[in-house]
Amino acid sequence: MSAPKRPTAAQLQKQCDVWNAANPEGTTVSFEEIVGEGETFRGKSNSAAQVLSGHTAVIWLEGKSGCVCLEHCTVVTDDSEAA
Repeated sequence: MSAPKRPTAAQLQKQCDVWNAANPEGTTVSFEEIVGEGETFRGKSNSAAQVLSGHTAVIWLEGKSGCVCLEHCTVVTDDSEAA
């Protein structure tokens, strides 16, 4: 079984561009340290998404040290904040 293919730099940049077009800085985000294991942090973004060292699409969150992988983030809508 072969390893999964890593996204290209162009694919990562497109992921960032799509995120940035839909989610301005200050968007509330739910972050999962391990995808599928549940929220481990919730906070507002304080940066635009960008490609880190050519290998991962990331954003920075207020109150979180360092950047987080965009694939581990979900936008929190007003409806889910009230729940």
